[in-house]
Amino acid sequence: MTKQAIDDCMRQSVDQYLHDLQGERPHEVYGLFIQAAEKPLLETVMRHAQGNQSLAAEWLGINRNTLRSKLLSHRLLK
Repeated sequence: MTKQAIDDCMRQSVDQYLHDLQGERPHEVYGLFIQAAEKPLLETVMRHAQGNQSLAAEWLGINRNTLRSKLLSHRLLK
């Protein structure tokens, strides 16, 4: 999948969300979509990294401690 395909998917999702509001004013859309994208991203990368947080953090381009904090906030650590 290309970056363009990911961008298109996000655009389509935001458009659909706003359409589904049927004229109601959106509220905290940024946080909603960041939260919605972050958890499955972390789950998938961690699965492909076979639970190796250092490797997953490297792939994500973030600090290992930041990754650990995000995993905890999404309740992805046992």
